[in-house]
Amino acid sequence: MAARTVLVVDDEPNIREIVGGYLRRDGFDVVEAGSGEDALAAFARERAALVVLDVRLPGIDGLETLRRLRQTSDVPVLLLTARAEEADRIVGLEVGADDYVTKPFSPREVAARVRAILRRGDAGAAPETLGAGPLVVDLAAREVRLDGRPVTLTALEFDLLAALASAPGRVFTRRQLIERVWGWDFYGDERIVDVHVRKLRRALDDPADSPALILTVRGVGYKLAAP
Repeated sequence: MAARTVLVVDDEPNIREIVGGYLRRDGFDVVEAGSGEDALAAFARERAALVVLDVRLPGIDGLETLRRLRQTSDVPVLLLTARAEEADRIVGLEVGADDYVTKPFSPREVAARVRAILRRGDAGAAPETLGAGPLVVDLAAREVRLDGRPVTLTALEFDLLAALASAPGRVFTRRQLIERVWGWDFYGDERIVDVHVRKLRRALDDPADSPALILTVRGVGYKLAAP
């Protein structure tokens, strides 16, 4: 693969060294930072293609670092969280993280997640328009319009909507959506789909208690309402 830069942020040098080594082996350039402040400065300087971000950082913690990144960029972010800190994972996904890995983790898994996230971002350039009824998903421009007005989505939200819009009326299981959006080599809780569906509904003004666009099929998954 062509070299792309990954910013690895962790206050433990040995973790940065191990994760960075696996990423370099996969052909990535790696920039390291040991704090939130250093991470923000490094990102402004390097404009990395992806950020691996530990939640528990000294000073500005990982979640606040993520919030500040999201003020200026939709760069993909992979969170590193403690196994017991489920709240951190949920808040991180709500703030705008694309995925997470719990500590202790395999650095091989982190590298696989990075490849999967970046592969998703590379896959959305087909010159095709999808949609149903008032919803239009322009894959080439990566733009969404609802009733003619533009809708602002994160990269992951766009990919999730594009997966659903590829077959309006068809029910997708969580596993099918994970394979299409996160990649077949995703390891983690399938509830990550539910979190991003909630965010996507919010962006589309599609109320969760009575959605008209993204419908829940209980015990199965989700579908985009057919016109």
